[in-house]
Amino acid sequence: MIRVFLVDDHEMVRRGIAGLFESEADITVVGEAASVAQAVARIPTMMPDVTILDVRLPDGSGVDVCREIRAAHPEIRCIMLTSFDDDAAIYAAVLAGAAGYLMKDVLGGSLIDAVRDVSAGRSLMDPTLTKRVLERMQTGSRGDPRIESLSPREREILALVGEGLTNREIGERISLSEKTVKNYVSSMLSKLGLQRRTQAAVLHATSE
Repeated sequence: MIRVFLVDDHEMVRRGIAGLFESEADITVVGEAASVAQAVARIPTMMPDVTILDVRLPDGSGVDVCREIRAAHPEIRCIMLTSFDDDAAIYAAVLAGAAGYLMKDVLGGSLIDAVRDVSAGRSLMDPTLTKRVLERMQTGSRGDPRIESLSPREREILALVGEGLTNREIGERISLSEKTVKNYVSSMLSKLGLQRRTQAAVLHATSE
C-alpha cells in the first residue's frame, strides 16, 4: 500500500485528490495539511511514502517543506504541484530533492501514475528541464573557493546531492557503496565548512 500525504491550503483541492485515490486499491491518504507549519509537524508522524505538495502555501513554500522533510527523512518522496510553470520554481524543486513537478491541471490518471512511479523510486522531472537546472547549478558553483578545494569525486557527489539524491541513490548512480558515499559527503561538508547536505546543495546552486 502506498501511503500518501496531501499538502494544499485549499480544502477542496485536498478533497478532490483524496477522492481520486479512493478507488485505487494500492493507494491510501494518511494525512493532510494546509500550511508549512502543519506539514512539517504532521508528515514525520505519519511517515508517508509520497507527499504531494502545493508550491505556494500561506506561510511559505511547499519547496521548503520538501527540503526539510527530505533532509530528515530522505525515504519520503515529494511531488510538487503548482499552477505556475517557471524555471525558478523547477530549480527550487530540484534543489530541494523533489522527485516530481506537476501542473495542477494534470489529469487524474496521470497523477495516480505519478504517485506509483515516485513510490517505486522513479523521477518525474522532465529530463530537459532537469538538465537546464543542473547546468545552471554547476555554472553557479565555479567561483567559490571552497568548492575549488574539493576533489573531482567530491564535486561529482556535490552535484548529485544538489539533485536531491540520497547516499544510497548516489552510490547506485556512480557505483560506490552507500558507506563510501557517506564518507565522501562527510569529507565534502568538512572542506566546505558546512554541517548539512542541504547547505552544500544551496552553496553549489547559488555560488558565483
